[in-house]
Amino acid sequence: MPSVAQKSVYETNKLAKRLRRQVGEAIADYNMIVEGDKVMVCLSGGKDSYTMLDILLSLRSHAPIHFDIIAVNLDQKHPGFPEEILPDYLKSLDVPFHIIEQDTYSIVKRVVPEGKTMCGLCSRMRRGILYKTAKTLGATKIALGHHREDILETFFLNMFHGGRLKAMPPKLKSDNGEHIVIRPLAYCKEKDITAHAEIKAFPIIPCDLCGSQDNLQRQVTKQMLLEWEKKHPGRLDTMFSALKKVSASHLLDPVLYDFKGLSHDSSHEGEGDIAFDPDTSLNQSPTSNVIKIS
Repeated sequence: MPSVAQKSVYETNKLAKRLRRQVGEAIADYNMIVEGDKVMVCLSGGKDSYTMLDILLSLRSHAPIHFDIIAVNLDQKHPGFPEEILPDYLKSLDVPFHIIEQDTYSIVKRVVPEGKTMCGLCSRMRRGILYKTAKTLGATKIALGHHREDILETFFLNMFHGGRLKAMPPKLKSDNGEHIVIRPLAYCKEKDITAHAEIKAFPIIPCDLCGSQDNLQRQVTKQMLLEWEKKHPGRLDTMFSALKKVSASHLLDPVLYDFKGLSHDSSHEGEGDIAFDPDTSLNQSPTSNVIKIS
């Protein structure tokens, strides 16, 4: 009978294999990384970006193609930011890295009124700096550490507060058209990433350096999803799967689907008049009480 230690090792290896498989599937499904790519891995010091770097390094060692990795961190001069942690960690891995020092914190604090959300402006400034850095470094891909729950949260935020069916794509072209942004952790669950980070003992840098903003709508949405998953296990899996199976003919966007051109003679067949697709796992079993109509 396996010992407790053996079971722990087994579960640890199983978790790492699952994350590697999911990242590998996402890369393959969206053609994220190709031969000769130089991937700029954006590190914030949080569990997600550490895990992304760890998994990409592991996959690179066995990949049938060659690609380079350079880690990049933006030191935004938050008060108390431990600037030595990431360089020391990356040196220990012998990973090429680049630290950008730019005081965006002071700008955000000056521009955003007290009590208002700082994330929007901070994110835009950070994105612009990272794009400029990618061009300077000659990076062909910019890798961000967003995971499955980040994508679902963004979907609901856009629907509830932006009035759009829009999520966070695994791969996109930057606003200026010069860069390809990828999210290798798109298929990975946050709980798996958290467990992996704890096992690997990554030197996590606290994410509350901007101050407490507990009432952010993203936090509210995150809590909503957690409660749904607790009450209905597997619901997040189903919702995420739905984002990959869009029925344009059963939405209301006349640009996405040519409703005006739909007629008896048109070639636009759509998906018929079934508005709800029942779960195939709910099919009646042979022992079910079925009324037959002859």
